[in-house]
Amino acid sequence: MTDTRRLQSFNRPLVLGIFGVLALVAALLWAAWVSRELSEPRQHIVTVRLAETIAGFVDAEARAQQDPEASQARVLAFLQASERAVAEMGTDGRVVLVGEAVLAGDAPDATDELRARIARQLGQGGDQ
Repeated sequence: MTDTRRLQSFNRPLVLGIFGVLALVAALLWAAWVSRELSEPRQHIVTVRLAETIAGFVDAEARAQQDPEASQARVLAFLQASERAVAEMGTDGRVVLVGEAVLAGDAPDATDELRARIARQLGQGGDQ
């Protein structure tokens, strides 16, 4: 019976030490994970059908049969607004891929948002 008490008292500090080391390792791993999660910005990938959007506008301008110089100015303003809109969409960790250039997979399509941003910028006169 003396051997059992001696064995229990011998193992107790060892067991406490092992649990202490395991707790410390777990705390360090958790701290590393939290640091990584907080420091890395979340990237959200979306696609836009830019060529389709631009082609639709250019086709509409061609069908309008208006003054060629005014039509050219509107197309240029549209192209500049679309460039600004794509750049604006690509903020806060969002990656904008041109859908015609990549296999988009299951990335959400943000073409409607792009068109709304272009329309808003054209409505503001394109001053940016």
